[in-house]
Amino acid sequence: MINFTYFISDLHLSADRPDITQCLLHFLEHEAPHADALYVLGDLFEVWLGDDDITPFSEQIAYAFKSLSVSTPIYFIHGNRDFAMKKRYAKRACFTLLPEQFVVDLYGTPTVLLHGDEMCTRDVEYMKFRKKARSWWWPRLMLALPLSVRRRIAQKGRSVSKNNKQQLANDIMDVTPSEVIKVFGKHNVHRMIHGHTHRPAIHVHEVNGHKATRVVLGDWYTQGSVLRVSATGIELETRTFSSS
Repeated sequence: MINFTYFISDLHLSADRPDITQCLLHFLEHEAPHADALYVLGDLFEVWLGDDDITPFSEQIAYAFKSLSVSTPIYFIHGNRDFAMKKRYAKRACFTLLPEQFVVDLYGTPTVLLHGDEMCTRDVEYMKFRKKARSWWWPRLMLALPLSVRRRIAQKGRSVSKNNKQQLANDIMDVTPSEVIKVFGKHNVHRMIHGHTHRPAIHVHEVNGHKATRVVLGDWYTQGSVLRVSATGIELETRTFSSS
């Protein structure tokens, strides 16, 4: 039997996209239990208003992950949509929360894991927001507001973000090459796995005279997207949404 680890990101789960939810639930029940571990690299939810926003939908997702945790450990790195997720929900879903950048030994290959948004430095307006959102004070301020107010702020923020994306060139929304090299050098590794850009691919870079591999995870807007890593290789895979 070949040991392997799964990676997913950018599912953008919401109650109004049951096709994504059903694909994930099937994956968690029937496939993920066979893996050594599951890493969720951010943007699991379309929006996360805080751990106090308990809904039947969020509880359904937490229960599915908790059920998987009996057989498979689950690790979570925050994305730009769910950076407000804290220990309370992580405990319910049995997630182990990881720092923004984390190095794991994958079958003999040290690999840095991250959501990836910090490498998109050409999107200047987003980077300003990211700096504020990841500060110590802004999340506390937001979480102190009533849920109804947070919902209005989030709805307005998504609308502004959508409009901004339509006006940005594709290269601005992708990672900055120099930032990629920086992350490789910071952690002294030659493999990286991240999401955020929604552009699944395997890239090869040259870092200090050595080849380095960068694996980009896909989003779940039109299909499930899964990365399977083993000692024998890397496979970017897709999962078809149910037609029912």
